[in-house]
Amino acid sequence: MTATVERGGEVVRRQHSRTARPRRPHSSYALFLLPGVLAFLAVIVVPFLMNTGVSFTDWQGVGSPKWSGLANYRELMDDSEFWASFRHSLFMVVAMAAVPTALGLVLAAALFDFVGKHFGTKIAAVLRACFYLPQVLPIAVAGIVWSWILAPDNGSLNALLKAVGLGSLQRDWLGDPDFALYSVMGVMVWVQIGFPLVVFMAGLQRVDPQLYEAAELDGAGWWRRFRHITLPQIRPEMYVVLLWCTIAALKVFGAVYVLTKGGPGGATDVPSYFSFTTFFEKTQVGYGAAISTVLTVIILVLALIGLKLQTRAEDAEEGLRA
Repeated sequence: MTATVERGGEVVRRQHSRTARPRRPHSSYALFLLPGVLAFLAVIVVPFLMNTGVSFTDWQGVGSPKWSGLANYRELMDDSEFWASFRHSLFMVVAMAAVPTALGLVLAAALFDFVGKHFGTKIAAVLRACFYLPQVLPIAVAGIVWSWILAPDNGSLNALLKAVGLGSLQRDWLGDPDFALYSVMGVMVWVQIGFPLVVFMAGLQRVDPQLYEAAELDGAGWWRRFRHITLPQIRPEMYVVLLWCTIAALKVFGAVYVLTKGGPGGATDVPSYFSFTTFFEKTQVGYGAAISTVLTVIILVLALIGLKLQTRAEDAEEGLRA
């Protein structure tokens, strides 16, 4: 709105805003964060501190805990079962982070750059949904189905091997200590591969199509386009996938519980399941709390390192662009 005021023959025009709204102080935005902060404290921080406190005691779950200081942690450092379970979790990192990330990269690039162009985006979307389906299945359902498939007597896998003349390869896949861990790893690759695939395909949506067109006109094949265009462009998504999948692998519990219960003979035991059995089966609550505390600290440190590396890589890329 413009107002004209005449002062001694001089015309002065003044601009007036139609509505004058007071600015909100930035502190008011903290109110929107309050519910999330309270939930974070109640669900994560307080239980973790309580668990850490219990880890310094000798307690069977009933009666009064007895303060034992660092005794549980000293025992943990010399516990061969714990270190064996931790080694198994490293195998799970391979099965749930390294292999799905590599396969997800190739499949995402193939669906986006080949299937989507030659067969249509709908076919690519259907295939993407099929790969992602194991992620939305309850792990209990998936574990029971795979236990049927891998059953030694009437399992589908052994029946298939026998039908194609490879009966000598039949195994007790979940009951043989030499094959149980690798069988669980195979199941987890099947479960986990959909997450990297969806994230990478979402990342490919922001890549400039002209880069692929120019490379194709220059005679670059699919592999060269994948190596020199796809990989550099979706590097931030790769950091996210590796970090999330590594954390999921370190705290995996449901699949081990449903498929093998840590057996046979501890061949598939992992720290989370080892802590569970120590808590509820052996009723060594203080020692089980120490195991879970160490596992939580390891996951937290890896998460911080991963975020730091991701931030450093993004800053380096921005510096090169500038």
